[in-house]
Amino acid sequence: MSELRELCARWAQGWTAARELPAADDLGDGLRVHCRQVGRDIEYFALDDDPGALTRLAGLVAAEDAITWLTVATTDPARSAAAIEQAGLVLLRSSERLMATDLGTHPRGAVPEPYQMEIQADGSCIRVSVSAPGDAWAARGFAGLTARTAVPDRILTGPDHRRRGLAAAVMGALASAAAERGAEEGILVASEEGRLLYRTLGWREAAQVLIASTPGVEYPQ
Repeated sequence: MSELRELCARWAQGWTAARELPAADDLGDGLRVHCRQVGRDIEYFALDDDPGALTRLAGLVAAEDAITWLTVATTDPARSAAAIEQAGLVLLRSSERLMATDLGTHPRGAVPEPYQMEIQADGSCIRVSVSAPGDAWAARGFAGLTARTAVPDRILTGPDHRRRGLAAAVMGALASAAAERGAEEGILVASEEGRLLYRTLGWREAAQVLIASTPGVEYPQ
């Protein structure tokens, strides 16, 4: 099994745990998740960026009745995009990146006063929330756990609380809590904005991520 395939498989498993979704269906060269997320009902995750595998998965996406995405982590985005488009899908997004890190060396940090942080762990999901006086929340994040891997997800900071180190503190708390539960590696999919933060925390880029769907589907704003 290639390193990229292993990263994709572990990320998808942790992502479904972070969002408390049903386990994915293993299709061999990809995974199918009934995800019920904003903008799509079903998502296919490619485990191989071979053009033949992408063509097959694209056909499965096109055959779905519900709104469905195909998400591909690839080290050859031009080749993968060509295979996806030749199979009849359209690219919705190509700016995200698959990133990984060693949780043992991940920076830890505390939130500044007057903020308070709360950490909750329930089964395979860790939740971190940061609150300020008078606000229900200032920042938050989740992480799904699977074997020795943690997958941070939905790292958000409220508009009135940005540029105060809260997102970095949330990431540090998730890394620490995951490491305490046996996780050694972190994997995530980062937006263009998010990966600027993750780079400063020591995360490395492993692949570009392409998201595609059938004609007429739009990426949610």
